[in-house]
Amino acid sequence: MSLQRPAAGLAVPVAIIGGGPVGLMLAMSLDALGVPALVVNKEPSTRRLPKGSTQNARTMEHYRRLGIARPIRALGLPPDYPTDVGYFTRITGWELARISMPSEGEKMQGVAAAPATAQLPEPLLRCNQMYVEQFLLAHARTLANVTLRYGWECVDWDERGDGLVAQLVEATTGRREAWRCRFLVGCDGAQGLARRKLGIRYDGERVLEQPYLGGPMVNTHLHAPELYARIGRARCWQYWAVNREVRSNLVALDGKGEFVFSSKLGSFDETPDGAVIARQFHATVGAAVAVEFLGHSTWTAGQALVAEQFGAGRVFLAGDAIHLFTPTGGFGMNTGIDDAVNLAWKLAATVEGWGGKRLLDSYEIERRPIARRNTGASRQLARNVGAVPVGAAIEEESAAGSAARAEASAYLATFGEEFASIGVQLGARYDTSPIVVPDGTAPPPDDPATYVPSACPGGRAPHLWLADRSSLFDHFGRFFTLLRLRGGADTRPLEAAARARGIPLATFDVTAPEGRDLYERDLALIRPDQHVGWRGDRLPPDCDALMARLTGW
Repeated sequence: MSLQRPAAGLAVPVAIIGGGPVGLMLAMSLDALGVPALVVNKEPSTRRLPKGSTQNARTMEHYRRLGIARPIRALGLPPDYPTDVGYFTRITGWELARISMPSEGEKMQGVAAAPATAQLPEPLLRCNQMYVEQFLLAHARTLANVTLRYGWECVDWDERGDGLVAQLVEATTGRREAWRCRFLVGCDGAQGLARRKLGIRYDGERVLEQPYLGGPMVNTHLHAPELYARIGRARCWQYWAVNREVRSNLVALDGKGEFVFSSKLGSFDETPDGAVIARQFHATVGAAVAVEFLGHSTWTAGQALVAEQFGAGRVFLAGDAIHLFTPTGGFGMNTGIDDAVNLAWKLAATVEGWGGKRLLDSYEIERRPIARRNTGASRQLARNVGAVPVGAAIEEESAAGSAARAEASAYLATFGEEFASIGVQLGARYDTSPIVVPDGTAPPPDDPATYVPSACPGGRAPHLWLADRSSLFDHFGRFFTLLRLRGGADTRPLEAAARARGIPLATFDVTAPEGRDLYERDLALIRPDQHVGWRGDRLPPDCDALMARLTGW
């Protein structure tokens, strides 16, 4: 491939390597904050290969902030498709347990009728990542502040003066471009250039040895439209097979016949074999259903890895470049989306000049403990799945078979939290962050299964439905928002302090008494990522010092 001379004069504040959901979310968040970004992606488009199937409640709140939650909810499964999780000896065999969960339509009916203090304005969505990625890319193409280079590779970068120059090569032509940027963010995964060039390693747990969801795995994208007719029972979103021959998982993608099938490989050196996977699939179903394989991808189950650093100098990392998950719980991509939202406003503030020298340092300080928390929770869920008792007689029509099935059913009945984990979704807190002002109150306990709304500084701002049924979150400004939760407070000194520093600050009055009850103070200052930065019954004596701290000065 001949390399042409690079184009000159190309510049952007932030360059992003990797155009998956995390890279696109970072670019779209920067666009919403008025900061241009470049996205570089080796593949010419998003890959049509299934990955995770959960857009969690926090991710959906981030989509809502960008105005895209509603169209994303139209993707994937039909609105009346149940999201039950079923465990079977084989899909056409004995049903061992079923975790009943509502369809998308039922969830949204619940939102419409929810009380004012309900904390789920955007319940989690069961929709595969490949559909969402396609939508995000199409949406990004419409944004004036986002420049896309799909089918291009960032092959290197070097620091020059007060910025960097990223070297790009187009795969099909060898054409080169040199882009000058102030900051570069690697959202290019575990094997990408960014982490490797910085020499940053992962630490944590690499492999979990167990019969299923431990070690080498393969995801198979398949088409089996006849399957539903053969099942003969209420549909599920996930079908798990638990027998002595095979342990596997089948996830519905479109409700019409597309699925992703997860099975275990014999070793890390083994490549997916269509004949072997077909036998495993038929053993999972318990019948010879016609199936077409659309693609395979391998992955490692049981890992819980977090990068030792989240960047260096003007280069930052996000998503899989800083944390690797087992997919149980659906935490991986969603943790990466939260990384992007946290980093976006700090980059934007720095680019615009009102972010302090310590603001970007807070990215790793805040997000690394969350990465450890979430990877650990996911690994524990994977361990639980691997420990399902599978007695030798589990498929027998006998007393021993009934006893084996009863033992498995009792164990599986405890599994509901894998598919909820609302504490993981909404409970991320930054209590020790240098850009959060504590008020002396204790935060709620960190429980993966439970979310307790609290305006104790550091956590997600408690949600409230207003009298017109708009969400309180819809009234937050682009950057900081000062909530007045009891009338009469003179907030002009804080507004003047923000104005003097060039910090965008919106003020919003919450007149509903439930708001004051939720926030437990008359005033609360909400960060651009919807976390509470400060609260109090009156303004502090030095409002300038408060704004300086919240913005990293």
